[in-house]
Amino acid sequence: MRLSPDPTITPADLERGKRALVKDAAWASMVGALYSGVILVGFALELGATPWHIGLLAAIPFFSQLAQLPAIALIERVRERRKIAVTAVSVSRLMIGALALLAFVPDHQAALHALLAAQVLITLFGSVGGCSVNSWLHQLLAREGLGVLFSRRLFWSTVLASAGALAAGYLVQHWPGSERLSAYAISFVAAGLLGFISTYYLATVPEPPMARSGPPIPLGLMLGMPFGDAGFRRVIVFMGAWNFASNLAAPFITVYLLKQLAFGMATATTLWVSSQLANALTLYLWGRLSDRLSNKAILAVALPAYFGCLIALPCTAIPALHALTLPLLYVIHVVMGGASGGIALATGNLGLKLAPQGRGTAYLAAIGLAGAAAGGLAAIGGGALASWFETRELSLFVHFTTASAAHEVVVMHFRHWEFLFGVSFLCGAYVMHALSRIREGVEHSERVVIQEFVSEASRSFAQLSPIDGLKDVLLIPLGRLRDRRLRPR
Repeated sequence: MRLSPDPTITPADLERGKRALVKDAAWASMVGALYSGVILVGFALELGATPWHIGLLAAIPFFSQLAQLPAIALIERVRERRKIAVTAVSVSRLMIGALALLAFVPDHQAALHALLAAQVLITLFGSVGGCSVNSWLHQLLAREGLGVLFSRRLFWSTVLASAGALAAGYLVQHWPGSERLSAYAISFVAAGLLGFISTYYLATVPEPPMARSGPPIPLGLMLGMPFGDAGFRRVIVFMGAWNFASNLAAPFITVYLLKQLAFGMATATTLWVSSQLANALTLYLWGRLSDRLSNKAILAVALPAYFGCLIALPCTAIPALHALTLPLLYVIHVVMGGASGGIALATGNLGLKLAPQGRGTAYLAAIGLAGAAAGGLAAIGGGALASWFETRELSLFVHFTTASAAHEVVVMHFRHWEFLFGVSFLCGAYVMHALSRIREGVEHSERVVIQEFVSEASRSFAQLSPIDGLKDVLLIPLGRLRDRRLRPR
């Protein structure tokens, strides 16, 4: 298989490459579902991980992005990004399969430390591969039409990731006997094998020869250029703020469900899958809006929805677990999934769109490094805060007294992991401020985004549903909302 750059790329080659990118992302997401996220956290908890370990495990992928520094030098020297990416990703996925061996280490503490070390190596090689792919795609793909392509990639990624997560979650939940480490081992082996399918499709994507926009620039000066660009510096600050605010809490949602709310692995997995399915179902809509409006406009709507869901999580168990707790959690995860889809699509497109041609490697690496540093610090800080908040509680009551009785209603009740959701929500205010300073082009209000989203959803549902009556019942409330917002005030 040819891994060196292609001298010429025809339109047919480009279309074939786009299809391969979709397949690569789909299989890669299944690898992630079988190895990371809920499954990795569950495996670490089985080995006796503390909040500090969970925070460190979440921080490692971010700090491993520092590998992009030598990766940039390697790319500029070798100038064969496909070869670098395929090699690095193959090593990473081979090590993912090897994690299965840790399930059979009798000393769980030693296995936990080995897991942390293996995660460092896996993410380091993944970071090198990701840096190569970013530079490669920045040159290969036109700036226009990125929304539709990346929404397709994210859609199929979400579908396969959901299938993988459900399979792994139910395998762990229903594994015979109390020793579930063998179930995790099977999941890791499957992830490693499926990873090579993803690598195959990645290797078939055409790679243009690296373009030079001038004489070679020293690495330090190259990395300083994005930070010296006032317009792009705002993008870097925003990405850092978003990664910090979200990763204070997001890595610990699974632990919150498993430990504090005492749900099983199958329930935690289905909640995650409901979020991913909502993500998939809205990606096409977000993609069309991204191409028609702007990425900044998408973020202005999706970010408040995401942070609103975070602060709503503790409210589902007030004053204690009740019959509506789980249904409310499903609603929150669905909304959060839809918002996350818009955020992932818009943040990915934003860097590709605003980075100047010929400098994509350094500019996109700057975003990655800033986000990695912020996300890693947030994950470690979140783990430390969770340990500190473990013995603390904050409650707000409404006390009402009559002549015959006294009544109290719990308005707010934060304890342990729930404090992280509140802190993350407060940090979200600065994220919105940082977003407001970015200049992407024509400005669009949140109202326009909501109106267009409703219109796209209405058209998509009209194409899917053959039942006119059902369409009318479901779409009339949305239509009235849209009409009302369109009326002059």
